[in-house]
Amino acid sequence: MDRRKFLSYVGCSCCGLILPSCTTAPITDRKQLKIIPESRLNSQAAQIYEKIKEKEKMSDDFETLEKIKEIGSKMENSIDKYFTSINVENPTSNFKWEYILIEKKTRNAWCMPGGKIAIYTGILEATKNTDGLAAVMGHEIAHAVAKHSVERASRGALINTGTQLFDIFSGGKLSQVNKVTGMNTVGMLSQIGLMNPFSRKQESEADYLGMIFSSLSGYDIRETVQLWERMKKLNKGKEPAEFMSTHPSSENRIKNLQNWMNEIIIKYPPIKIT
Repeated sequence: MDRRKFLSYVGCSCCGLILPSCTTAPITDRKQLKIIPESRLNSQAAQIYEKIKEKEKMSDDFETLEKIKEIGSKMENSIDKYFTSINVENPTSNFKWEYILIEKKTRNAWCMPGGKIAIYTGILEATKNTDGLAAVMGHEIAHAVAKHSVERASRGALINTGTQLFDIFSGGKLSQVNKVTGMNTVGMLSQIGLMNPFSRKQESEADYLGMIFSSLSGYDIRETVQLWERMKKLNKGKEPAEFMSTHPSSENRIKNLQNWMNEIIIKYPPIKIT
């Protein structure tokens, strides 16, 4: 088959796949690409989550775990009430929320597709109080609400397919570059130039949405800035350069949070749960 004709067929096929999958992120209305089925990722995440619960040491700090579950429940209800109030389908209606507290000094927390959340005890050094913990929870819940995992998986699949096609039709030039350098140079450049900036955009969106969900749930979002001030101090200048990282720098993060705060307090007051 003629190369140009083949590429046109591939292009049409991709468009047919991509166009119906273009959606927008809740509240921010940022355009999103989703070509990986969410149900598949949710199912895989649930299985991995169970394995993590078996492998990792669960904390015996049941008081903090109950606080985490309480915050999570408040945010679940507030999110549902908010989207109902604006006549938009709740993007978490198919979630099976779950929260665990892992005994580990790492200052981290994460959320898998479908609402599977883990908090590490190490981050409690930075949260300090209920509002600080709510800031972390809001951020992680925001990743799930905005379906960031689906978006990342879709973008990764698209980049991999595009790279393979380019390699085929360039006579293997990308493979030659990797062979000469002795490493996946193309993949590294793709990570730094495409995936990392995209991940930072998602992280900033999760910061913004997280503040909204914390505010809707009745928590003091002014503590969010204090949380990141403490995180910055604890990191002691050991953060990687922002362009090498999947996260915004603490300095930029704090600046953004300060800029958003007043607008969110006014626009997204606490929702009464009856």
